[in-house]
Amino acid sequence: MTIDISALAGGSILSGAPSGRALYTKLVELLPAEPAAPEPLYLDFCAVAVATASFLRESVLAFRTFVRGRRSNFYPVLANATNDVIDELVELVHPRGDVLMTCRLADDGHVLRWSYVGKLDPMQQLTFDLVTRLGETSASQLMEIDKGQVKATAWNNRLASLSTLGLICEQSHGRTKIYKAMFSGGGNGC
Repeated sequence: MTIDISALAGGSILSGAPSGRALYTKLVELLPAEPAAPEPLYLDFCAVAVATASFLRESVLAFRTFVRGRRSNFYPVLANATNDVIDELVELVHPRGDVLMTCRLADDGHVLRWSYVGKLDPMQQLTFDLVTRLGETSASQLMEIDKGQVKATAWNNRLASLSTLGLICEQSHGRTKIYKAMFSGGGNGC
C-alpha cells in the first residue's frame, strides 16, 4: 500500500508539530484491515519539498511507533523523500537513537533502492546485516552461525528490536519466530 503524503497533508511544505499530529490522525484512520503476511506501507513523499523535524516526529515517527507497537504486519517505510526531507529526518533520529527505513520507489511501485536513516548499535547492525544477507532466519539459526557465542535469547532480543523499528519483518510459525529482510538485495542508499 502506498499513501501520498502531500495529498493527505494538503501541500508540499510540511511544518510544525500540530500539522504533524493532524497527519498522524489521518494515517491512523487510513489503516486498512491487517494483512495476513508482513508488507511494507509506503509513506510516499514524492511531492513533498520540505518536511520539518517537528512535523516528521509527530507524523511519520509517531505513526511508525503506533503501527509497530501493535505488532502489525504493516511496516511503514518513508518513500521517495528529497535530500532536504532526509536531512531533517537525520537531525531527528540521530539524537534519539532511532532508525527509519527509507526507499526509492519506481513508478510501478517496485523498490529501486533502500536504506535506513539513523544509526544502529554494533550488535543491532551485525544482526541487521546477517538478516539482510540470509534473507530469512531465526534466533536459533543466528546462534548456530555465531557458534553459540551469543545465546538465542540475546539474538531474539536483537531481532525483536529491529522488527519494532520496522527494519526487518517478523512472522510466527508456531513457537518459532522467523525474521525476514524487508527488501531483498543490498541497500544502496536513497
